Formats: sequence, C-alpha cells, structure tokens
Amino acid sequence: MQTVESERIRALARGVRDDVVAYRRYLHAHPETSFHERETARFVFGELASFGLEPEHPTPTSVVARVKGASPGRCLAIRADMDALPITEETGLPFASQNPGAMHACGHDGHTAMLLGAAKVLSAMRADLPGEVRLLFQHAEELYPGGAQELCDAGVLDGVDMVIGTHLWLPLSSGRIGISAGPLTAAPDSFSIEIAGRGGHAAQPHLTLDPVPLAAQLILALQQLVSREVDPLRPAVLSVTQVHAGTADNVIPDRVALGGTVRTFDEDVRQLLERRIPEVAQGLCAAFGATCTCRYQRGYRPIRNDAAVTDGLARTLRAVLGEEVVEPAVPSMVGEDFSAYQERVPGCFFWLGSRNEAKGIVYPHHHARFTIDEDVLETGVAAFVAAALHLL
Repeated sequence: MQTVESERIRALARGVRDDVVAYRRYLHAHPETSFHERETARFVFGELASFGLEPEHPTPTSVVARVKGASPGRCLAIRADMDALPITEETGLPFASQNPGAMHACGHDGHTAMLLGAAKVLSAMRADLPGEVRLLFQHAEELYPGGAQELCDAGVLDGVDMVIGTHLWLPLSSGRIGISAGPLTAAPDSFSIEIAGRGGHAAQPHLTLDPVPLAAQLILALQQLVSREVDPLRPAVLSVTQVHAGTADNVIPDRVALGGTVRTFDEDVRQLLERRIPEVAQGLCAAFGATCTCRYQRGYRPIRNDAAVTDGLARTLRAVLGEEVVEPAVPSMVGEDFSAYQERVPGCFFWLGSRNEAKGIVYPHHHARFTIDEDVLETGVAAFVAAALHLL
C-alpha cells in the first residue's frame, strides 16, 4: 500500500475522531443488556440514515446497513456488538451509566462507535470503493445463544465473501493490534450438577447422607479431569464457580448445587469433558449412596481465523498503522459469538489494545470500573476503513 494512501486513511479516521468519541460516550451513558438494545439500535439506525445509508432491522434490536461502491468488487462484512452487561458501574466517569444495573463493561460501546465512524467515512467515499461493505451492528453477544447466530439465520451474510471484527482488549497495550490465523477464543460451555442426599440434624451426621462433603470431593475430582485426562499441550479450563447449599448452621441439607464453566479450543477435548463430567459426578455419588443430576450446555464455537483473510488484513494493518503496532495475537479462553459468522464465511477477528496504565485504565473486562482508552478509537476506524478499501 502506498504511503500517501496510508496517510489518507489515517487522516480520514482522525477527521471523525470527535464524532466517534461522542458516539462512545453517549452509548456508554445509555447501556442496554442483551436482547434489550432497543434505544441503542434506534440511535445507530438514526446515525446511519444521516450518512445517506438505508439501514434495516434484521432483528428487533440489531441494525444492518450496506455501503455500495461505484465499481465491482467483493463484499466485506464488518461486525460490531452493541450490548452491555448487568453490572452496576463504579467508574465515576462524567458519562457513566444512567441505566441502573447496566454498564458497558466490555468495550462494546467502543466497537459500535468505531463502526459508526467507519460508516461515516465510507459513505462519503463510495466513489472510491469497490464492491460492498456490509455493516453489522449486532445485539446480544454477551448472552447465549447470542445475536450472531440470529443474524446469520436472518440472512445478513447472504452474498458476503468475508467478515472481520475486533475487540478492544485490556490485556494488550493501547493502540497495539493482535492478529493471527487459527484459534483465538475458546468454546465457553457451562455445566450444573445437583447432588441429592438426605438431610438431618448437624449433630447426628451418621443418620444423614450428607451431600456437602460429596460436593467438596466432586470439586476436586473435576479438577483432575483437566490435570490428568487432558493432554497438557491442549488448553482446557474447568472452573467450578457456584456452590449453593444449606439454610442453617445446625442443619445438614438434602441437596447441594454446583455450577461452572468449561473452556476448550479442540472439539475432541470438548467432547471428552462433556462426557466425563457427568460420569465422574454420578460415579462419586453412587459410591456414597447419593444421586445427582447433571446438565451440560454448549456455548459459542471457538473463533478460528481464516489464514487468507487474516494474512490480507494483517498486511493492510501493518501498512496503514505501522509495522511496530501489529503483533501476533495471544489466544484467550474467553468466548465470543463472532465464531457464528465464521461458520458461514471466512473471517478474521483481532484484538485492539486499550490498556493504558498512565491513565489508570487497567481494570479487566466485566469489572465495575472497566473503561477504555478513547485514543484507540481512531485506530479502530482506520483499521475498518483500510480493510474496506483494500480487502475488496
């Protein structure tokens, strides 16, 4: 890519910087949780219409718009998620959440703002654009079964050749890009187990079938599934995150409920844990005369970046943003429903670093004091515009 062209793209992104920051702050102040993004969708729809586009609602709380170029070319979809989390904000920002119990604690407000900024730039330069850029403003990334699958089922990828997206990423320093082919995020499955024993007086445990020590043994046994049955060179996480039992100090309860998550990259490791969790639970309970019920729910599929799309996008980002900014992505065991799009068309998802210790921007995703470095929003706009101009 020519240096002049790279400078032009950066200048275009810089020209909408104030708008993008304003979008992000408005969205941050008015968060809506998954499947409830009605006002968010209305705001996005209105902004897109003001750019001369013709947005649509493929579902009640999502928005899709098309930027059609003047010359033939392929179709690139760019996705931004819009939903917030059920968290009470504690940042103290002047544009903090005005919706009690809801907060943009993962950066989706920034994703939406960056794609709006790119839409504004691209809609003004359709004469220079080959093919089509399809803008996907997606609902409900945070809550399974997720909005991506709904949009795919609604046909938003019909005629699309490739799809890209990004996530503002606190583990990565502000402004840096992490991008690699292959696995990037894990499959985020969940499980629940209820152990049924026989309760009674805590002073007479011999007359009961106490499910509490059974639960303790089961938690330890489940950890051994990863440490002793999964190949250590194949990542897996099994975390018991919920334990519910009892109502009084002197009462042995009848039941204990456990819940947790399983994270895997490989399908065969996923199948192993899906099978072994109930086997271990039922075997342990049977050994002590108790029973249990188990539920395993599969979540999103892992993100696996297509090699050709990733290579083309990485070369474009290095040319526009600088060789020193782009680095190999470090995979994460988080889940992301962007993988639903990749089941339909080749795609690439990349990290956009937003950690800035000098500004105190260090709190992790899903934390009540999470925020982003707004300086990187301009970088995201430049990345989307560059992709549109050169991947097509």
